[in-house]
Amino acid sequence: MDSERLSPDNVDTLERHAPTVVIIGGGVSGGGVAYHLALDLAEERPDIVVFEPREEIGRGLAYDTRDPAHRINVPAVRMSLLPDHPEDFVEWIERNDAIADDPEALRPDGAVFPRRGLFGAYVASAVRPFVDVGVIKHWRARVVRVERAGGGWIVFDSAGHRTKADLLVIATSHPAPDAPGNLVRALEGHPRFVTDSTVPGSLDAIRPDDRLLIVGNGLTSADIVASLSRNGHQGPITSISRRGLRSRGHAPHPQDPFGDFETVPLHSASGLLRSVRKAIAEAASQGVTWHAVIDQVRGHGHAIWRNLPVSERRRIVRHLRPFWDVHRFRIAPQVEEVLDSAVASGRMEVLAASVGAVARSGEEITVTLRRKHSAPLERIYDAVVVTTGPAHGGILDSQPWLAALRDEGHLQLDPTGLGLACTERSEAIGVDGKADPSLLISGPLARGTFGELMGLPQITEHAVFVAGEVAAKVRAVRG
Repeated sequence: MDSERLSPDNVDTLERHAPTVVIIGGGVSGGGVAYHLALDLAEERPDIVVFEPREEIGRGLAYDTRDPAHRINVPAVRMSLLPDHPEDFVEWIERNDAIADDPEALRPDGAVFPRRGLFGAYVASAVRPFVDVGVIKHWRARVVRVERAGGGWIVFDSAGHRTKADLLVIATSHPAPDAPGNLVRALEGHPRFVTDSTVPGSLDAIRPDDRLLIVGNGLTSADIVASLSRNGHQGPITSISRRGLRSRGHAPHPQDPFGDFETVPLHSASGLLRSVRKAIAEAASQGVTWHAVIDQVRGHGHAIWRNLPVSERRRIVRHLRPFWDVHRFRIAPQVEEVLDSAVASGRMEVLAASVGAVARSGEEITVTLRRKHSAPLERIYDAVVVTTGPAHGGILDSQPWLAALRDEGHLQLDPTGLGLACTERSEAIGVDGKADPSLLISGPLARGTFGELMGLPQITEHAVFVAGEVAAKVRAVRG
């Protein structure tokens, strides 16, 4: 039987054939699983099918950008599809002379911060040979429904086909930001109200002199300022977040991770905070900056998270996550320079505020900015962009097939609200509290269980882990 597609007559013969692995999502998470699975099972040669509407597997939402202002946020030497060979991306850049047209990528200290799309090209180039020979099958269609079929699954796609899956891996991208309701109600249909800046061309309507409000103040906000500035925007910018925190830059010089967060298990959010503050003070006494401590926390993230009860994980998400995000997810030096210049010139202000009343008069937008310890501010804007970060808690409502799997009891939210509930083997946990060995979660959607799964090194490590779990299941079935 052709394992790629099913007809009505052969659906119920699913379990009689060699295992087929279907991966929904072909970004770094899904593409990484497919790539490492193809390497791991080179002799077994299972059917590996990846659903990814984009032209190539491996780019995904984060690395499919063609905007030259978008850069990777960590040095290239720390990004690789191969966790055991961290220099692989840098070596690929050198072999392909990939930054010849981008002199800004090379920093004075020798670090390389290339355009973000280049990393997507690197991952795609690694996966492409497996696609070319048919080891990995790339279906350029969207998943519209997933149903149980015996011990496996049937995946229905937008092209009208059905694909069998003995093992199913969910590796979809983040859900879109959740825009404040008062903004949505007042500005629906406004030509310069952008609720999802990741949509190609979403910023094109913003004019050079527009007064701009950015709601959210993380990495995406920084990318927007860099992109608009590169395209000639000179209008005033207000960037707000609840605490007024702005993403930090990188350390002034390379440093090894500092601190120990594994020897003595930490069981509370407050205990973790005390431990981090103590390590930062010790690092400072030795001439080491806070960056090295945060890097160590990131490296020990899974062990730290695993030792925390769910109630303490929730406390971290509710109270500490904003502080973690701005120190952990640092902006590229090129982007930091743009932001620093905008702030220093008075063109950009960063405020601790939230959106209050919103009124529209034609295309002019009046917004009341509520501040915690100060009087409200009323400002007039021409454009508003929402960059509040992915609405992780709404992932199951972001696509109909995910909502259906929830309604049928196969998926549920993780108790922390960070993604989908799964075990330490990345097997999805249904509403009955039981793990499903045939349904796995890869990438950031598994972070409620694994902790730090947003940075590239952790994403690729998790892709290797999930590929290993899937490979073991394939071998068990064939055995």
